[in-house]
Amino acid sequence: MSATAPTTESPPAPLPEFQTILGHPKPLWMLFMSEFWERFAFYGIRWAMVLYIVAQFHGGDAAGEKPAAELYGAYLALVYAGAIFGGYVADKLIGFQRSILLGALFMAVGLFMLTSPTDVVFKLGLATIIVGNGLFKPIISTMVGKLYLQGDSRRDAGFTIFYMGINIGAMIAPVITGWLARQVFGTNDDPHYQWVFISAGIGMLLSLVWFWFGRSQLKGIGLPAAGQQGIGRVLMVAILGALVGIPLFFFLLTIDASILQTILMTLFVVPAVMLLIEGIRGGKVARDMVIAMLIIFVFNVLFWMFFEQAGSSFTFLADKIVNREFGSWTFPLEWFQSVNSVAIIAFAPVMAWMWVKMGRANPSIPRKFGLGLIFNGLAFLLLMVALSSMVDGSGKIPFWTLFAVYVIQSIGELCLSPIGLSMTTKLAPARLSGMAMGCWFLSIAIGNNLAGIFAGKVSGEDGMTAASAQSGYTFGFYALVGAGVVLFLIAPLVNKLMHGVK
Repeated sequence: MSATAPTTESPPAPLPEFQTILGHPKPLWMLFMSEFWERFAFYGIRWAMVLYIVAQFHGGDAAGEKPAAELYGAYLALVYAGAIFGGYVADKLIGFQRSILLGALFMAVGLFMLTSPTDVVFKLGLATIIVGNGLFKPIISTMVGKLYLQGDSRRDAGFTIFYMGINIGAMIAPVITGWLARQVFGTNDDPHYQWVFISAGIGMLLSLVWFWFGRSQLKGIGLPAAGQQGIGRVLMVAILGALVGIPLFFFLLTIDASILQTILMTLFVVPAVMLLIEGIRGGKVARDMVIAMLIIFVFNVLFWMFFEQAGSSFTFLADKIVNREFGSWTFPLEWFQSVNSVAIIAFAPVMAWMWVKMGRANPSIPRKFGLGLIFNGLAFLLLMVALSSMVDGSGKIPFWTLFAVYVIQSIGELCLSPIGLSMTTKLAPARLSGMAMGCWFLSIAIGNNLAGIFAGKVSGEDGMTAASAQSGYTFGFYALVGAGVVLFLIAPLVNKLMHGVK
């Protein structure tokens, strides 16, 4: 699944001696399980959110699809934008361990708040999750890196193991939360969505408890620095999160999606200009590298705008226009959300081997990004063809088409996502590396908010139809493939601007 932001790390201290399990420091497995349950919580609600919003707050009227998609897009966008502040809080105020614990607590509370039948409390719950995610998600990823010395040959393998925790949690979450909502506490025709949020909240509490009891294994790594030990700092961050962070994100969730888009663009443009100025001051090479980085950021926005249809318009497509019948059994629509993780687990080792095997023919960074866009576009081509020529007498397209869409998009993700963070750290001016990372995540946030706006256009004012889906996804195909081809064509120029960075 999507990557997370590293934080600005303090000068490395000598590592303690760790007991090893399967050749890796024992705390890695504790962090693995903490992240597993956090991702279970995060992805467990993904399939249900837009369906619940339509059912609960719009009386099941298909006209509610557009605002539901826009709210989901805004939520995802703010999750990424909010994560920018997590590194500062952990580094400068309360330390890594306390940031993780406080973030987990906020997220658990927010997930339980989603069970409320009132629109205001539901959005306050989303805002609370956003605050918690900012304190938790980027920090726990950084903790993995702190278990290894620079140059340790096990480091990449350790992150791969951790990455598997992300994807396994994301893979099983929709299956379990869907089973609880449809089979245990509800029915296929009347799913009890509140149990999706309750089970996700329990998963988040398990993450909190797992880290609370396992943090002693870290032997001091991530504890507050000198001057940060007082519990008063934790209370201050908690109060600021509750009294400033939650109201701020609640407000941003309630404004028009186009206004939020303007705010996110402004937040991106200001640091982008500062990066460019810093690059110019650093000379021709530094300037060129910043320009190359910003060009890639623009294409990154487009990728995530269409990739993140998974939790919005693709959900409505699966619910209304995909034939999921297999005799007397119906493929649960929430299981589509697991396909991405299965594909990532299956194809990531294959693609990693392929890039190495290609040697000098290994595509450059801009061409890998171009491939990511083109694969994403091919997924929309399949939908375009299915919706124009494979619609059956009941107005539905074959099951395999949407299943294949998720797989093709996952291959595109593997071309693009793993190299994004690495590219940013290599191209950014050293003095503003944190700001550059913030821009990277803001580019994803902008793409996610655009995803909600686009999904709203696909559904239109009266809900999704085969015709509206075909029109929207045809646009997606041309936009993605066109952008991928452009990036392929300008790749030599971008490579020149990168001055040898691979």
